[in-house]
Amino acid sequence: MLWSLSICFLSFVFLMLMSLFLMSWSLYSIFFDVVVFIEWEVFNLNSSSVVMTLLFDWMSLMFMSFVLFISSLVIYYSDKYMHGDVYINRFIILVLMFVLSMMFLIISPNLISILLGWDGLGLVSYCLVIYYQNVKSYNAGMLTALCNRIGDVALLMAIAWMLNFGSWNYIYYLEAAGNSDIMLIIGGLVVLAAMTKSAQLPFSSWLPAAMAAPTPVSALVHSSTLVTAGVYLLIRFNSIVSTNGLGSGLLLISGLTMFMAGLGANFEFDLSKIIALSTLSQLGLMMSILSMGFPQLAFFHLLTHALFKALLFMCAGAIIHNMKNCQDIRFMGGLCYQMPLTSVCFHVSNLALCGMPFLAGFYSSDLILEMSSLFTLNSVSFFLYYFSTGLTVCYSLRLVYYSMVGDYNFFSLHSVRDESWIMLRGMLTLMVMAVWGGCMLSWVIFSSPMMVCLPLMMKLLVVIVSSLGGWLGYELSKSEMSYNLQGFKYYSSIFFMGSMWFMPFISTYGMNYYPLFWGSQIYSSFDQGWSEDWGGQMFYNWGMNYSIVMQWWQNNSLKVYLISFVLWVCSLVFIMF
Repeated sequence: MLWSLSICFLSFVFLMLMSLFLMSWSLYSIFFDVVVFIEWEVFNLNSSSVVMTLLFDWMSLMFMSFVLFISSLVIYYSDKYMHGDVYINRFIILVLMFVLSMMFLIISPNLISILLGWDGLGLVSYCLVIYYQNVKSYNAGMLTALCNRIGDVALLMAIAWMLNFGSWNYIYYLEAAGNSDIMLIIGGLVVLAAMTKSAQLPFSSWLPAAMAAPTPVSALVHSSTLVTAGVYLLIRFNSIVSTNGLGSGLLLISGLTMFMAGLGANFEFDLSKIIALSTLSQLGLMMSILSMGFPQLAFFHLLTHALFKALLFMCAGAIIHNMKNCQDIRFMGGLCYQMPLTSVCFHVSNLALCGMPFLAGFYSSDLILEMSSLFTLNSVSFFLYYFSTGLTVCYSLRLVYYSMVGDYNFFSLHSVRDESWIMLRGMLTLMVMAVWGGCMLSWVIFSSPMMVCLPLMMKLLVVIVSSLGGWLGYELSKSEMSYNLQGFKYYSSIFFMGSMWFMPFISTYGMNYYPLFWGSQIYSSFDQGWSEDWGGQMFYNWGMNYSIVMQWWQNNSLKVYLISFVLWVCSLVFIMF
């Protein structure tokens, strides 16, 4: 156990120091406009160089700094959260491999080296999702792996198409060949890969299923690593995504993802799945602003969202620990009296998610909504944007009402208290960043002051929609019992909205079960049926029969058979005549 504690602590210290170093380097790169590009040629293939490329600009350095900062606090938090686990060393090593794969992805401007981090994330995420080794975890891990394999294949096809340019360093070709047909195909494949990794429609079902992993892994996955990989890839490819029809399609898909996730979270009672659906909604927000051509805004929201979402998951883990692994919010209540420090962190992260002024989420989400109002959006996208914002505040207030307000609904003889100071230190550190991170990042990323000029009602639309959403969430939570009883009249509609528009069933049966079932039927009917009867088995039987005849001839004397045949013919002729 002492060795495991030292591994946690040493990993925490090393990652924190690396994060501070990379943040200093990132600030230096911003202020002095410095970019470091390192390229190592591994080998040549038909005049195409397979190279390992590293790009250290302000964006990659800042993102790596945030990933390492959050990872260090998550590992420090895991020291207590995974205290009873016999194999905690294995868990920490898997998390470090996960972070290393993300590092490869962030600093790679080359599709070959991106694939190294991309597949590393997929493989290690599968190992982490099935960590608890039960049937539910295995199913969730398989769903996660199979959904992400679609994106992996799309990335491999994009690598094949990049051969037309003679190199896989896409940063050289994005501007020059941005409007060519080949680059349009590559952009479409990259968008497909990003949609699977960032769980956009119709690949959204794996994200709530991945909650089968331990909560520290969820804090890491949903904040800054796995699901943000697709967003980061599109930030790099933004010049070809936003200049053609790809942007319009991505805008509609991401808007529907926001709407679906916000609607589903309002009908969900699982604490972890509500937070997972909020991640899905925020990913849709990032994708939609990317499709409009604002990569810096998407990156800004990516970083601020990572801070408060990691904090939200760590608070949820502490609450679930105290509730004896019960995740149903209907059994919670009055936790602010029992767990004051955890409740403070939980409220701050929830308010940052809602876009409360002067918290981290406000600076990015408010700016995104104002830029979308300034942009020439169609009415459908505009409605999806603002309605999804209201739904975000609605399910956040509903979550707070159920878990923090009212009476305690769990076992009456079960004591609830704040977790150990090891977990609280990690949460309080992230809470400070969730309060101050947004304004500090806005000063660094947007050094020149900008003003979004809109009519008064357009400016106030965000406040009005958020207030209406919060009021609706509170009223629905108060009358949840009668609301649920009335809901039996509309059970089909509520089931449709609460089950992510039947997407888990479509993914499980439509993408996994039925294709595998049909594949087995085709395999047994053709490969092992007609193909065998009229193919290999038929030739095998013919060969066996002919070889038996030949063996019979070779094992006997031909002279004896010839004399016998002549005598038999003579006797036959004698009898006839």
